[in-house]
This record gives sequence, structure tokens and C-alpha cells, in this order.
Amino acid sequence: MELLVVTGMSGAGKTQALQTLEDIGYYCVDNMPPQLFVYLMDHDYAGGMLREKTAVTLDIRSEILFTGLDSVREGLARQAVNTRILFLDADDESLKKRYKETRRLHPLVMRKKAATLPEALVIEREHLEPLKKQADFVIDTSHLRTKELRSRLIKLFAPADFEDMSIEFVAFGYKYGILADADLVFDLRCLPNPFYVEELRMLTGEDTAVRDYVMAGEEAKGLFARMEELLRYSLPLYRKEGKARLVVGFGCTGGQHRSLAVAGLMQEALEKDYPGIRVICRDKDENRYEISMR
Repeated sequence: MELLVVTGMSGAGKTQALQTLEDIGYYCVDNMPPQLFVYLMDHDYAGGMLREKTAVTLDIRSEILFTGLDSVREGLARQAVNTRILFLDADDESLKKRYKETRRLHPLVMRKKAATLPEALVIEREHLEPLKKQADFVIDTSHLRTKELRSRLIKLFAPADFEDMSIEFVAFGYKYGILADADLVFDLRCLPNPFYVEELRMLTGEDTAVRDYVMAGEEAKGLFARMEELLRYSLPLYRKEGKARLVVGFGCTGGQHRSLAVAGLMQEALEKDYPGIRVICRDKDENRYEISMR
């Protein structure tokens, strides 16, 4: 088992780091005292849950507990837990700018341990210096954007087969409302509607007969080719921008035939380069066929 202790200067990116680690597959806990780490990693105390990878943040709010970290790591080693420390740092000017932008108080100022932000940074660095010396990884985030920090963490801690951007192709029906969380939407109501073909009405876009009907014309093939070209061009751009989840909507009237057929075919066309694409039918409900025919 692995425990990754995420620590560092307040404002250096611990929250963003924890979010990325959660995406990678870590079980994440915010600011737990070190003395409780042994219970967190204990199979019985964890309710029988086996957590292969756990990440915990530790910051200046727990400074009185830092001295016990060495003995805690020794105890974890006896539990066959590999404990590593990730320290996030940033220069004072970057931290001052971030606090100004977020309009938040430094924890030491909030607790009246320091009168000003510069004074708080000096005190915090002094208290965290022993942890920084013990760290297995040190990342300076002074000039890193959020997506760059995410990319750095993925390279360090993600498994080799990790997909850094999940892609969902969602088939939906406009008659039941627009897909609110979509990043891209393709309107397929311009294609022939299998609903008006009696033998196809009770089928869905997952059936070969429906797919063949929808894609029979040259217009459908041309539209599909241009959609595929756009996706092949834009997907790497979204990934480069640090997008963690991309939702592509395929809409038709009822969300059962054209949208599902094209979403499935597009997944097959792109699966070699993007094997993790999921196809979801948002409005899959057998009762709606009966409602539509009335």
C-alpha cells in the first residue's frame, strides 16, 4: 500500500494536487493529523476497505504535529505501507499574488499567529523546512498553471495506462431538454428519422438496422466525416488545455435512434486513438416509445 503525504506552502496548490490525485485513483483526505495515519491505512479500522493508494494533505494548521511524523512513518512501514512526501512550494511574490486574487487570509493571519501576509510566509517556511528536507518530491508551482501542475502530477503518480481525459459521448433527445453539461453538441435532426419506419421504431441506435438506415445517404456519410474530422482535431486541444472530462452530445428528437447510432459509430471510429470513450444514452426509457406513438 502507498500513502502520499501532500504538504507545502499555503497557496502553493495542495487543493489542486489533491483533486488530480483523486482523478488518478488515490483515496484522498484533507489535512488529517499524522497520528491518525496508521488508522487510516489499517484494514480493520477502515471498515475492511483495501486502499492501495491514499493521499493526505498536511499543512501549517497542523504544525504542532509535524514532530511526530518520523515515528508515524516507521509505524506505517511495519504495516507494509510505503510513505512518500510531496512538497509543493512557490516563491513569496507568487503566493502574495494568489492571496490577493483569491482575497483569502493566510491561515496564520486568520489564527492571529502573524500580523501580516509577509510575516506569515516567513513563519510558515521556517516551520515547513524540516518537511521539505524529508520530501521525496518537490515541485515549485511559482510559474505553473493548474493544467501544468496536473500534467506534472500525472507523470509522477499515474499508472502507465491512465487516461488523463475521460471522454463521454452522450446521446440525448431535444424533446426532453438540452444536454446541460455538454462541451460540444452535434444536432442530428437533419438525418432521416427511423422512428417513422414501423419496423425500426421499437429498435434503438444500437441496432444494426437503425444504424444502416441513418447512415444510408451520402449526406449522412458527409456529415459524419466532418464531425469525425472536427473531433480528431479538437480532442488533442482539449487534452492539452488540461481538460479532465469532455462531454460530447449527440442530439436528435427522442434520443433513441439517430443520436445513439451516430454516437456509437463515432466511438468505433475513434476507439483506436481514444480507447476509453464511453457512450451514454441519457433518455433511455422504454415507456417513452409508447408515449411518442400516442
